[in-house]
Amino acid sequence: MKRIKLGNFEIGGDKLTILAGPCAIESQEVLDQTAGKLKEITEKLGINYIFKSSFDKANRSSITSFRGPGLEKGLEMLQNVKKKFDVPIVTDIHTPDQAVPTAEVVDVLQIPAFLCRQTDLLVAAAKTGKIVNIKKGQFLAPEQMGPLVKKVEDVGNDKILLTDRGTSFGYNNLVVDFRGIPIMQTFGYPIVFDATHSVQLPGANGVCSGGDRRFVPVLAKAAMAAGANSLFFEVHPDPDKALCDGPNMIALKDAEKLFTVCRDIFELVRT
Repeated sequence: MKRIKLGNFEIGGDKLTILAGPCAIESQEVLDQTAGKLKEITEKLGINYIFKSSFDKANRSSITSFRGPGLEKGLEMLQNVKKKFDVPIVTDIHTPDQAVPTAEVVDVLQIPAFLCRQTDLLVAAAKTGKIVNIKKGQFLAPEQMGPLVKKVEDVGNDKILLTDRGTSFGYNNLVVDFRGIPIMQTFGYPIVFDATHSVQLPGANGVCSGGDRRFVPVLAKAAMAAGANSLFFEVHPDPDKALCDGPNMIALKDAEKLFTVCRDIFELVRT
């Protein structure tokens, strides 16, 4: 399996990599509080860390749902985090024209699950030369990620991550089939497991999605046991007051305990 180099570490190597941060950018204060604490935790535990937050959450249940500060202001805030805490950044892009300006600030361009088959978006992200994290659509089988990988490769970019975030069978729920991890690893790239979006209950609250964060630790530990190379968590100082995806985010105070267990399983599997 290819190891993806990012700064002074490798994704897909012998150390666990965690992508984590608030779902959407709410304020500089929330970003700084979360990034500072998560960097402290991951350094203590010997885990590679990439800070995550989104400047825009374009796929919302309602037109009135909170989306974030937008491209220009959001990138400015992410740049502040990068400079202050010296951490790499991952964020979503939703349209091809966002790829170049976003790549000037962040280290990993993330393709949202619902947009994973959009050829122009994948090509635009690939052309920046940045790492491209493709989230598996809730509507795809793991085998169907192969052609999406090839779209990025055909542009000349082989810095690819694939993320599983559960599969939808309707009825406001997601199901995780952990066979997807070894299946997608056959494409030759590191696999990220998104433990927080996998407990989302899409559209369950009518004008917004629900979720059940109780099951985040169960799924995260199972993904480590199944051989995932990396984990993705949305983390917030106070999830119940978060403006986006609160029900499925984990609390910042719970991160160290969960990260420790996941790291231990990751290392055990590799021995």
